[in-house]
Amino acid sequence: MNLDRRWIAAHIAHQGSMCLLEEVLSWDSQQLACRAGNHRAADHPLRAHGRLGSACAIEYAAQAVAVHGALLQALPDSQSAHALRVLASARALELCVGRLDDLSGDLLISVLRLHAEERSALYSFELNEAADALPGTAAGALPGTAEASAAGAAGAAGIRRRLAHGRLSLWLDISAGRGRGSR
Repeated sequence: MNLDRRWIAAHIAHQGSMCLLEEVLSWDSQQLACRAGNHRAADHPLRAHGRLGSACAIEYAAQAVAVHGALLQALPDSQSAHALRVLASARALELCVGRLDDLSGDLLISVLRLHAEERSALYSFELNEAADALPGTAAGALPGTAEASAAGAAGAAGIRRRLAHGRLSLWLDISAGRGRGSR
């Protein structure tokens, strides 16, 4: 299965330019890593006052969580019949840069499910700037993932710097009805 922008747009509420993620790099039942390069676009839908502020990292992370939820729902033994649709809070947020639009590297977004119940979930997230992959390294490998572990220290070379990290709490929106819904 090719988990590219087309697949992502078909499985989350955001459409058009508001679908911020370009591809899923890796995932399992607890975590997901994905990539985006649209933060440099002059017509980015979240740009304000001529810039894309670093707080927009929360939206990238929330969409990564939505993609993770969609992938989990597609599993044959999935116990969740509903998608988590409402971002309830962002906590322990640290923004390490002032803006995202002046970064030359792609954004690497990783989310880790810390806790989940039938109607809620808690995820941690990291947003990093990708560096050019060195020969023999795992391009796009994120710290703590199997890819980074397999690549050893060389795998960490795929990251130039950390941009933001924190935790997201999400809830089931029972008013959204069936289907993807909208935000």
